[in-house]
Amino acid sequence: MDLKTHIRTIPDWPKKGILFYDVMPLLADKDAFAYVAEIIFERYKDTQIDYVGAVDARGFIIGSAVALKLGAGLVAIRKKGKLPYKTEAISYDLEYGQSTLEIQIDAIKKGSNVLMVDDLLATGGTMEAACKLIEKIGGNITAVAFLMELKDLAGREKLKKYKITSEIVC
Repeated sequence: MDLKTHIRTIPDWPKKGILFYDVMPLLADKDAFAYVAEIIFERYKDTQIDYVGAVDARGFIIGSAVALKLGAGLVAIRKKGKLPYKTEAISYDLEYGQSTLEIQIDAIKKGSNVLMVDDLLATGGTMEAACKLIEKIGGNITAVAFLMELKDLAGREKLKKYKITSEIVC
């Protein structure tokens, strides 16, 4: 299946000069969505995964499907102010600003293996921050899986200590 045909590009969003890659049409297509969940599952089904760490917000959608198939728990890594209870936080730079992510301090058991999932690898800042949060609360990053990767933005460099897979590379 050619997954690229299900990705819509939107120029100048969320600000001028940014080309946004919209995965929502892919997620709306039941066959394409099922295919994505299946190929990520196939890559990691023989790996000990206790949790899937999913990044706010589209990562939640893909991560949930993968976690269910793997028989793993789902850990939500959210934007600041969205989680109740005690949290750990980290701020980081985006290609168009700054942001903060949070995770509940008891989201995983210490020593657990976590597969990180998100929709897009661009500059790598968001996933780098998310991985640091998992490690800060005692998790081991098994691998990092993306639906798509923007190769020219070199996000892999920030994540080079992890095993990374991407289903679409642009």
